[in-house]
This record gives sequence, structure tokens and C-alpha cells, in this order.
Amino acid sequence: MTSRFADALALLPDYLGGHVLVSITALALGLAVSLPLAFLSVHRPVLRATLLAAAGVVQTIPGLALLALFYPLLLALSALAERVAGHGFSALGFLPSVLALALYAMLPVIRNTVTGLQGLDPRYRDAARVVGMSPGQRLREIELPLALPVIMAGVRTAAVWVIGTATLSTPIGQTSLGNYIFTGLQTQNWVFVVFGCIAAAVLALLVDQLLALMQAGATRRSSARIALSAAGLVALILGALLPGLARPQATYLIGAKTFTEQYVLAALLKQRLAAAGLSASERQGLGSNVLFDALVADEADVAVDYSGTLWVNRMQRSDVPPRAQLLDELARWLRDKHGIRLLGSLGFENAYALAMKRERAEALGIRSIADLARHADSLTIASDYEFLARPEWKALQKAYGLAFKRQRTLQPEFMYKAMSSGDADVISAYTSDGQIATENLVVLEDVKHVIPPYDAILLLSPKRVDDQKLIAALTPLIGAIDVDAMRKANAQASNGNTTPEAVAKEMLDAVSKK
Repeated sequence: MTSRFADALALLPDYLGGHVLVSITALALGLAVSLPLAFLSVHRPVLRATLLAAAGVVQTIPGLALLALFYPLLLALSALAERVAGHGFSALGFLPSVLALALYAMLPVIRNTVTGLQGLDPRYRDAARVVGMSPGQRLREIELPLALPVIMAGVRTAAVWVIGTATLSTPIGQTSLGNYIFTGLQTQNWVFVVFGCIAAAVLALLVDQLLALMQAGATRRSSARIALSAAGLVALILGALLPGLARPQATYLIGAKTFTEQYVLAALLKQRLAAAGLSASERQGLGSNVLFDALVADEADVAVDYSGTLWVNRMQRSDVPPRAQLLDELARWLRDKHGIRLLGSLGFENAYALAMKRERAEALGIRSIADLARHADSLTIASDYEFLARPEWKALQKAYGLAFKRQRTLQPEFMYKAMSSGDADVISAYTSDGQIATENLVVLEDVKHVIPPYDAILLLSPKRVDDQKLIAALTPLIGAIDVDAMRKANAQASNGNTTPEAVAKEMLDAVSKK
């Protein structure tokens, strides 16, 4: 527990700095847009109703979905800017997070600003007109100061919403306190999960109290309270950002997806580069498509992906050629269409599979997916949210006629618990997952060869395809990791007793001895 807490503290400057930067920027942008719109709409009922309705609709969109929607949109705009102006922009991480979070900040600010201005005693406006004030003067000198406490209440609400939702920006590449939560859930590191939740809550409460002090200062016309609140906010922002700004930037960026194996492999790549005298940083927890798009856009330099994932989802191929042919065709497609270099396979396969408890499968006489199809209508399958939407699942259903009594969608780390508790009979598993052996599961044979090979492959971004230092550093990993080594590493990193970095170090030591 103590070592886990120390690990969490060591990561706090990076994660807190990223969280504060994206939250403050989003809140500032939200205020800059929503306050003028609120002022304009106060005496315009149609505009006011439209703004409040639009802002309300945004609040109904799940935070992770809204964040994810901005990434492909900005990626397309960046490509357009590259073609038109010769210069694109980064669509990964910061920008989509800021835009999505700014939208979340708008509703409470618009609503409270309109409410505060509309709720003023009409006699104040009448008196201002009598003395000859213009509408702009009335707003600045009479209405805004009187409505400021109500407006500040909206700003406080927006700040808490933004800080809380910012934890969901990790899958689109923004470093935040959500990195603790996503990593902790995948590796069953509950210290990380709790630490991330508490850190985000403390940050939100601290900002809320500083804004409450500013609100009290505005209510009581106390410039001292306002100045103290502003000084506290500045100190908080600088304290969070300066450690990250002072740290030298790494030369290479390693991208990683959202599951345990990817955390281990990202740490392995980083340590291998460090051993070769090259500095690297990790961008963990990226969605599968986000990771590939980041490579294409040169927003990540190196990553491990899986041949089957690219074959089915990106190339949209449904045929399953021999492994060597598939890898050759995939390498040509990556090079010719996207400029990406397939450096080689790490030596193991992480394929999708269906698995059952061994004793349950033996009792029903199930050895293959074809056998499973005969019993599926009385069984429950549990899967991660991605698999049931993938082409592989649809292909399995079509080829074998699979029709389960019930389908459950769970986070990957909870699928095994669902099977142990009897809430699921079958799960979608990964063939390199060490928990298959730990939980005494049997992988059902795909006798019709519906699922393609899923070799773990090293990919280099277009700007790194001829980087000889990077290639020389990574080449020793090609073919050096077999499936047993990866299963062992996955089991160790998933049990909550060690870190992906420690597991990666063991793997690197083993590779170095070969």
C-alpha cells in the first residue's frame, strides 16, 4: 500500500498539471463565449430560449461521448488545414478536451447570468434611464454588479462540472487525474483509483471554495476578498503547471490503448528507449481508433497495435488469409496509404476468443465455438463494450449462428468476476491474458477460422519511419516476447500487487538475456 501511494504521488505533478491546464482553459473559454451570449439574450426571448435549450441538450450527452466526438472532427479539420494552408494542428488531447469541456461549462453560466439580470428590481433600470445612462452603461454600472453574486454561483457550478468531467479526457489523449482512474481500473490498482477520485474531488472543492470567496466579496463589495480569491486561484494554477513546464520535453511519444497489456508494453518501449539513451514519454489510455489516428497524424511516434484489429476495422477486410500473407498485405497498406512503418511483430498474438470455466465447458461437452452454438440460447455472455460492436463479433454470430440468452457489457476487469459469481457463462477474452490460466478457463476453438491473426506489431509514425536511432533501439524487441511471457506479465500487472513498469522491467531483463 505504501509503495502504491508513493507511485501515485510521483505521478501527481504530471497528472494534476494536465488536469488544471485543460480545466482552467475550458472554463475560461466557456465564460468568454457564454457571458456575452447571456447578455445579448436577456431582453431577447427567442434567443434566450434557443441558447438555454441548446446548452441543455449538450448536458444530456455523456461526457466521454462528447469528448470522443470532437477528436475525429478536429482531425478532419486539421487535414483540411494542412491541404489548404500547408499547416495543420494537433487534434489529440488538449484541443478536443477544451472544446468539449467548454460546452459543458456554458449552461450554468448562461442560466445564472440570465436569471440574475432578469431578477433585478425594475426600479434600478428606471432610475438609470432617468439619469440618461445608455444600455451599455446600465449593464456595466448597475445591472452587472447587482447580478454578480448569482452569476458567480453559475461560474462555481461550471467549474465543478468541468473539473469532474475532465477526468474522462484520458481516452482522447489528454493527461489528467483520470489517468489514475483508467490505469487503476485496468490493473486493479485500487490505490490509484481512489487517489484519482480524491484528487479530483479535492481540486474541485478547492476551486469551488476560492470562487465562493470571490462570490462573497462580490456580494459584500469586499475588494480584499476578491483579491484574496484571485491570488489563491493564481497560486493554485501556477503551482500545478510550473513543475510540468520546468521538465524537459521527451524526444519520442509512445501511444498506448486502454487495457493492461498496453500499459505494460508502453512501459517496456519506454524503458528500452531509455536503455538506448533516448528519452520518451507515454500517452496512455487512448481509444483504439484514437491511437491509430494519432500515429497517422504524427501525434504519437511509436505504438503497439494488433494485426487483426487493423485488418478488420481499418482495412475492413472479412477474409482471413494465412498469417504471413496478412502481415505482408497489412504492411503494404500501412506504408502506401498512411506512411506508417510496420517494424515487425513482437512475437506473440493477442486474439479475441470466447472462453468458459473449464468445468462448465466439460460438463456441457463444449470444446469449440461450434459446440457452444448448440447451448448458447441458455447461456449468458459477458463482454467488454468494444467487442460486441466489432465486425469480429458479427462475423462469429453469422458463421456459427450464435444467439445467447443474454448479453452483458462490462469493463474487461469485471468480466472474470462475473463468471466467477455465476453472472456469466461465457466471456470474450484475449488469448494473451494471464487470467485465462489463473481462472482455469478454456479457450473455445474457432474451427471455422473466423477470427484473423492478432499479432502484436510495432508501428512507427510517418515522420519516424527512417529514424535509425529509434529503429535500432526497438529492433531487439522484434520476435522477443512469446505468448507465455505476455500472459505472465498480464497476470502480474492485473493482480494489483505490482505496477506495469515493474513488470516491464522484468520482461526487458529477460529480453536482454536472450
